[in-house]
Amino acid sequence: MAAQSTTVASMYPAATEPARDEAIAIIPQMSSWQELTDEALIARYREEAGQAQAEQYLNELFRRHHTKVARWCLSVTGDRESAADLAQEICVKAYQNLSYFKGESKFSTWLYSITRNHCLNAVRSRASAPQMDSDEVLMDTLPDVQDSALAQIERKQQADIARQLINETLEETEKAVFTMHFGEELPLDVITRMLNLTNASGAKAFLVSAKRKLDKAAKRWQARA
Repeated sequence: MAAQSTTVASMYPAATEPARDEAIAIIPQMSSWQELTDEALIARYREEAGQAQAEQYLNELFRRHHTKVARWCLSVTGDRESAADLAQEICVKAYQNLSYFKGESKFSTWLYSITRNHCLNAVRSRASAPQMDSDEVLMDTLPDVQDSALAQIERKQQADIARQLINETLEETEKAVFTMHFGEELPLDVITRMLNLTNASGAKAFLVSAKRKLDKAAKRWQARA
């Protein structure tokens, strides 16, 4: 039985480019293609835009990265079906916005940025988390010390102090969990998967520890003030 052909245009439809009548099969993994960098594939695609073979470069480009994108989505969602849907959405978005890639960074870096933002937005949307300024979140989650001198300082100064306390007080994992949970509004189970935490209670243990340390640090700051 002949293998079914898949076209780039059908996988990643570009709004500004009309569909072609002739299907172009995804190319095999050949050494000549593997020797080209991601950026070289994009350059070839742009040079040959409008020609039938141009789509082959994008076929190879997204073939290289689709699995990596799907795995990253899985680490965020913890659900294979959701991860597969997100990976497809991300590839579509990257394809449709490829004209914005200027080569100032690696394509993989550009794609990772799209992947990260798309996944985090999806998680936030599903969790119905309120959008808050990260500086405000950091201050709002610091322990409330009665009659603290912090309350007498302007909001921006408070945020600066909060970041200083966090940087000076917390270990790297505690800091990552704290900022991802309150600054990026991610659920603890998502953070546990993203950071590959293997302890029994995952990110929750680090968050509890971070809050306890910040409570003590805030009281010491008040005493010095």
